[in-house]
Amino acid sequence: MTDRQHFTEPHGVRPGIGYSHGVAATGRIVAIAGQVAMDEDGELVGPSDPKAQTERVFENLRLVLAAAGATFADVIKFGVFVTDMEILPIVREVRDHHVDTARPPASTAVQVGALFRPGYLVEIDALAVISDEIR
Repeated sequence: MTDRQHFTEPHGVRPGIGYSHGVAATGRIVAIAGQVAMDEDGELVGPSDPKAQTERVFENLRLVLAAAGATFADVIKFGVFVTDMEILPIVREVRDHHVDTARPPASTAVQVGALFRPGYLVEIDALAVISDEIR
């Protein structure tokens, strides 16, 4: 793992709940494109089920991170896009099974009118930082 510093309670900023306001890290940046609840055959996983969709999103993130030689421990930021803010607690619940909740990544959550195909409820992208050495 790389050296990192989490800014969960910077002076003058209200502490975040479940995220760091900032994370400073050294190493190589790995940018993960937005992942949706699409399986390896291109099929939607969990139609109308935000938990099933979020679990598949995190599985896709895990697979892409692994391909880059990274894990969720290397993630410094998530970008979360949901079609309804009502599902954000579900997304956070699933996310918390994958991250160190004492030192969580920075995070942005945005409600959008739609994702790239009908039926998708959540999309998440990520930034990770890994060792400068290519694995």
